[in-house]
Amino acid sequence: MNMKNWIVLSVVILFPQTPWAADIQATLQWSQRVELSSPVSGVIREVNAEVGGKVKKGQVLLSLDTTTFQARVDESQSEIVRLDAEMQEAKRDLDRVQELYERTITSTADLDQAKLRVVTSQSRLSEAQARLRQNQKMLEDSRLRAPFDAVVVIRQAEPGQSVAAGLQPMMLLTLARSGEMNARMYLTLPQIEKLEIGQTVTVSTGGANYTGKIRTLGMEPVKINEQSVYAVDVAFATREPLRAGAAALVTIP
Repeated sequence: MNMKNWIVLSVVILFPQTPWAADIQATLQWSQRVELSSPVSGVIREVNAEVGGKVKKGQVLLSLDTTTFQARVDESQSEIVRLDAEMQEAKRDLDRVQELYERTITSTADLDQAKLRVVTSQSRLSEAQARLRQNQKMLEDSRLRAPFDAVVVIRQAEPGQSVAAGLQPMMLLTLARSGEMNARMYLTLPQIEKLEIGQTVTVSTGGANYTGKIRTLGMEPVKINEQSVYAVDVAFATREPLRAGAAALVTIP
């Protein structure tokens, strides 16, 4: 084999032009990764999440002290009871004034005043009901729940720790979707143009093989070893815990 043919063969091995018959080195990444912070301020009462532990969708992972939040809800509920009674009284008064007005015993001004009291009491009741919903939302937000089945990646929260909500909230927990991973590989433009989203491939890692599907095809190139390549993500279901950063091999049949 002459030198020219050897160079051509080397290029084909490093960047195969027929990726449907190629083995591509890849790196495992989380399929979905979220950072959880508290939308309300308070003191952490309890943390039910450990790094590496699995959690279920809707599971309470962290709770703040709810004393203040519960007190606001109770106060709003009491206010609604009082305002509702006032509105019912205003309606009864309107009925009495309406009857007197029809009998020409009272004036139009008295009737208008009675109607105004009903409208005012209804408005105050609606405002109180809105405050109750807001306080109930704050009470619910004092508990962080898992948005999906996940594994805990980072924990930066401990009981007794103060949490301040703001424009830059503190990251308390980081989760990654369990049961699914991404394998990221990098391909040249000729290679990526021969692939399709949803195409089936095989991912090999940790001595096991998984069936995956191409999830994303990169739109902008990045430089790796002076070569312009595009990121390609392959999603695949996992049977056992895997770690981000582990090496994988993607086989494109």
